[in-house]
Amino acid sequence: MYIYFRISKILENTILIGVITRDQDKEKSKEYLDELEFLTTTAGGAVVKRFTQNLETPNPKTFLGSGKIKEVLDFINVVKVQTIIFDDELSPAQERNISKIFNCKILDRTNLILDIFAQRATTSYARTQVELAQCQYLLPRLKGMWTHLERQKGGIGMRGPGETEIETDRRIVRDKISLLKKKIKNIDKQMHIQRGNRGKMIRVALVGYTNVGKSTLMNVLSKSKVFAEDKLFATLDTTVRKVVVKNLPFLMSDTVGFIRKLPTQLIESFKSTLDEVREADLLIHVVDISHSNFEEHVESVEKILEEIKSSDKPTIMVFNKIDNYSFEEFDEEDLIAVRDKSNYNLDDWKNTWMSNSDDQVRFISALNNENINDLKNCLYSEVRKIHITRFPYNKFLYPDC
Repeated sequence: MYIYFRISKILENTILIGVITRDQDKEKSKEYLDELEFLTTTAGGAVVKRFTQNLETPNPKTFLGSGKIKEVLDFINVVKVQTIIFDDELSPAQERNISKIFNCKILDRTNLILDIFAQRATTSYARTQVELAQCQYLLPRLKGMWTHLERQKGGIGMRGPGETEIETDRRIVRDKISLLKKKIKNIDKQMHIQRGNRGKMIRVALVGYTNVGKSTLMNVLSKSKVFAEDKLFATLDTTVRKVVVKNLPFLMSDTVGFIRKLPTQLIESFKSTLDEVREADLLIHVVDISHSNFEEHVESVEKILEEIKSSDKPTIMVFNKIDNYSFEEFDEEDLIAVRDKSNYNLDDWKNTWMSNSDDQVRFISALNNENINDLKNCLYSEVRKIHITRFPYNKFLYPDC
């Protein structure tokens, strides 16, 4: 039995709702809603309206204030809406209360991401991981989803209220979670053996925000045909390929992309997938430099790498999609104009924090093969350092040692 929260393939009219707080200003809220709209489109929804509200703290009962709720209700009465998606995770109580008010499907960011993962999962292992995450998300939200009366149990000594439908459902989901964890544990053992069978070859892992071009870069470097698409979470299953740069062989793995507010359930259920990152000798952190908020993406990825204890690994920072990078020309003669990051060209960026980074930094276009040879030389140099440490007496590879 698979428990999925799938959105229909027919485009659903969808409303997005976000909040503006002290920690999340208007600009950042817009950025998050832009990303939420991309997620919604990926899942199969059509965004017809966005709503935002300034709040010190979300309402513990309905998340939004009464005025904004009335505004949304007025819009729903005019335009037929099937789904309302909140940018922040809703508590079970908030979700129930909001569903009663709007009388339509209510999702939050976490639920939406889980739905996309369910659509993208192709292998048995990925489907199992997603199902586990969905069950963990569903368990505390079962209350109020059922309207059955208590079921009476017959027989001597069994007269009484018996087990309620909600208790039965909770027990079924808990049993399912236990079963899925055992299944994943067995698969983890198999994958650990597979990783062990790869011997002592250097392992390189591609990491980065979702939709930055990791799979495209993987295809360029390994000359393979890993699935790549301009959509969020195109890759869920880790793909490993043998790569040879000059005379040096190593293994490269393409991993699932990260995202801001990544559900904790997914981090837990995709533990084995993330083990590819934990066990890697070298990381290639791919960044979409054409994105207006790529620095926040870098911070989000580094935060997750810290959570999985992989932030101290040697890393090559690869700024991809330089062919799409655009900036506003700065007029040096304009005394009023103030130079900011929107005026930075690529050379300006290279002289910022990137030049002070301990990591190697490269600027490329994987799609157009631009500066790929420079990246290969850098990759060869970094892998060779690790290789010399691991195989110090390999005279064929290191005649000068």
